[in-house]
Amino acid sequence: MSPATADPAAGATPAQPAVAMPGAAPPAETLPAEALPVDALGRPVPPAGDAPRIVSLVPSITELLHELGLGERVVGRTGFCIHPAPAVRAAAKVGGTKDVDLDAVRALAPTHVIVNIDENRREDYEALSRCVPQVIVTHPVQVEDNLGLYHLLGTVFHRGARAQVLARELRAELAACAPLAAGPTRPVLYLIWREPWMTVGPETYVARMLAQVGLRAVAPDSPRRYPEVDLGAPGLHPAPEAVLLSSEPYRFRERHCREVAALPGWQGVPVRLIDGEMVSWYGSRAIQGLRYLRQWRESLEQAFREKTGP
Repeated sequence: MSPATADPAAGATPAQPAVAMPGAAPPAETLPAEALPVDALGRPVPPAGDAPRIVSLVPSITELLHELGLGERVVGRTGFCIHPAPAVRAAAKVGGTKDVDLDAVRALAPTHVIVNIDENRREDYEALSRCVPQVIVTHPVQVEDNLGLYHLLGTVFHRGARAQVLARELRAELAACAPLAAGPTRPVLYLIWREPWMTVGPETYVARMLAQVGLRAVAPDSPRRYPEVDLGAPGLHPAPEAVLLSSEPYRFRERHCREVAALPGWQGVPVRLIDGEMVSWYGSRAIQGLRYLRQWRESLEQAFREKTGP
C-alpha cells in the first residue's frame, strides 16, 4: 500500500496471448466454464498444469501460496514478499509491487503471475498479460472475500483440501469476532502515512477488518480510498476515540505516538501502535489477523477502563 499509488487501478482486460510455456494450463474449453473459478475481473481461470511456475507480485498472496503448499512452485516475488521466512527467499526478486522488473519476470518464464488491483499498476498488468499465459487478478475487499481467494488458488493449483482447511479456520475466527462486530462500536482514526498524514477510507479492506471487532474507521469525506487527513483540523465525524498508527506502509514508532498525542485537539485521546500486517494482509494472514484484533480490542478497552476508573 503505497500512498502515492494506493488507489485501485483496474482496467479493461486484454485478450490472453497464445504463448506456449512449460507447465502451461490446459485450455479452458476442457472444462465447462461454470466449473472454473473466476478471478477479480470475473474471468474463468483454468486449472494449472503439473509444473506451474508462479510469480507473485502481492506479499500476502505469496504467503498464502506457501500456506497452500505451493512454495516450491513460486519462482518469483517482490522485495516486499517477506513471509514466510526463510522459505520465501528461494524465489527470485523481481522488483517491488509498484516498480516490477518486467524483464526479470519474463526471464523466469512463468505460467502464472498473480497481481492485485490495489497493490500493482495497471500498466504492469497489461504488459504481463501480453507475455504470460495466465495473469490472475485478485481484489479482496470484504474479509469474507478471502474464502473465495482460498477457493480460487486452491482449485487452480490443485490444493483444494488445504484451501478448505483455511476456509474453516477463517469462518471460526469470524464467528469468534461476531459478538464484537454486533456490539457497540468505537470510532478510530487509522493512520498509514506521515507527511502528509493519510488514513484509510470506509470501503477499504483495512476498515472491514477493523469492523469485525467493532472498530469504525473514520476518514474525511473523499473519493480516495486512502485520503489525506489534517490532524490540525480533521473535521471527522464521529470524533475518533483512539488513533491507531500502523506499522506499514509507514513504519510508525512510539515517538510518533507521542507526536500525535501532543497535537492540539488530540490530548487525552489514546494513540497506539498496531501491526499493519495483521490488519491489511489478506489471504491466510486474515485468520491470524482476526485473532490479533480481538486481543488488540480487549487491550484498548482495558486502557479505557483504567482511564475512567471503576
